[in-house]
Amino acid sequence: MTLPRSTSLFAQCLQVFSRRDFEHAVRLHHAERYAKGFSSWDQFVGMLFSHLAHAQSLREISGGLACCVGKIQHLGLRRAPSRSTLSYANAHRPWQLYQTVLTQLVGKCHEVTRGKTKFRFRNKLFSMDATLIDLSVTVFGSWAKYRFTKGAAKLHTVLDHEGYLPVFATLTPGHVHDTRIARTLSFPPGSIVVLDRGYNDFALFADWAQHGVYFVTRMKRPTRFRVTARRRPPHGIRADQTIQLTGPRGQCLPPLRRIVYRDPQTKKRLVFLTNHFGFGATTIARIYKDRWQIEIFFKELKHTLKIKSFVGTTPNALHTQIWTALIAMVLLRYLQLRAKLGWHLSNLVAFLRWNLFTYRDLWDWLADPFQTPPWIPEPIQLCLPLPGIGQHDGGP
Repeated sequence: MTLPRSTSLFAQCLQVFSRRDFEHAVRLHHAERYAKGFSSWDQFVGMLFSHLAHAQSLREISGGLACCVGKIQHLGLRRAPSRSTLSYANAHRPWQLYQTVLTQLVGKCHEVTRGKTKFRFRNKLFSMDATLIDLSVTVFGSWAKYRFTKGAAKLHTVLDHEGYLPVFATLTPGHVHDTRIARTLSFPPGSIVVLDRGYNDFALFADWAQHGVYFVTRMKRPTRFRVTARRRPPHGIRADQTIQLTGPRGQCLPPLRRIVYRDPQTKKRLVFLTNHFGFGATTIARIYKDRWQIEIFFKELKHTLKIKSFVGTTPNALHTQIWTALIAMVLLRYLQLRAKLGWHLSNLVAFLRWNLFTYRDLWDWLADPFQTPPWIPEPIQLCLPLPGIGQHDGGP
C-alpha cells in the first residue's frame, strides 16, 4: 500500500521551483532590500495561491492561507501574509524578479518538450501576438489611458510551438503598437514567425529576410503587387504565386510567395504571404492555422485564471500580478506535459483549485484524480518491558 504524501498538492507544485534558483533571482534584482521578515518567497506563494485558488482580493489571499492551520509550513511560510504587507510588497518590490522566475520555469519545461511538435520540419516555429487587458482609468491613473475614457494594458507575447510555451512577454500601455515591440526582437536564423495582419511592416519583413528568418502572415487587401510566377496549386489551394511588391514600402523586399486558401468549413478566403518557398502550400496554410494556439493561450490566461480583478492599482503591482499569472500558466502547462492523463487546462485548474491542500502524491493524483486515498492504519504503541516494572523476581 502506498501511503499518501506528507505535504499537500500545492506544496508539491511549489517544489517544481528550485529554491536555489529563486534565491539567486532575488539577489540578482535586490528584491529584499530593506525587507523585514516578509520574504520574496512569501510574496510569491501568496500571489501563486491567488491564481490557482481564484482568490480575487487581498482579503481572500490572506484569509485563504490563514485558514489552512498547520499546512502552510510545508509551503515555506511561517505565517500567512497580512493584507497590508502583501499590498506593500506588490507595490514596491521589483516585478522583474518574476520575469526571471518565469524564464527559469520555461527552461525547465523545455527539457520535457524538446522535439515535441506536430510538424515534421526542424525549423523553430514561433507565433507573435498581443492582447489587451482592460483597466479602469479612474482607478489605475493616467498611465493606463488607452482611449478617451478607456484604460488598458497590452501584453505582447511570443509563443514557442514546441510545447506552446511563452518565450517572450512584455507589458506596455494599451496604445503601444504591436510592430513597435516586434522591431526590438531577434529570432534565430531558419526560424519561422507566424503573425496576423496587424504586424504587416515591410521594413520589418525585409530585416528578417536579411537575417534568414522566415515569416507567415496574412496579406492586407490594399497591398500592391505584380505576379512573376505561378505554381500548380494542390487540392484546397486556389493560387500559389510568386509576387513582387510594387508599393513604395514593398520594393525593399525580395520576391515573396502569395497563397490563396479557401477554408472548406467556413468558406472563407484567406490570402497568405510568406518568404518561404520550400514548403508546400498546404503546409503554409497549416502553419498559419496553428497560430490559433496563441489566441487560446490568451483566452486561458484571461478567463481560466480570471485576470480581470486586480489586487493592486500601481504599475508595479499590475506587472507583478500579470507575471505571476504567466508563471501559473506555465506551471499548469508543465503539469499537463508530465501527467499521464490527458488534462484539459480548464479541468486541471478547477480540480487543482478544489484539492490544493489535499494530501496525495501529485503525480498519482494527476494520473487518477478520482482514486480514493489509501486508508492509514491507526498507530499502535508497543509496550517495552523495563527492568523492575511488571516482572516477577521469583519472590513470594
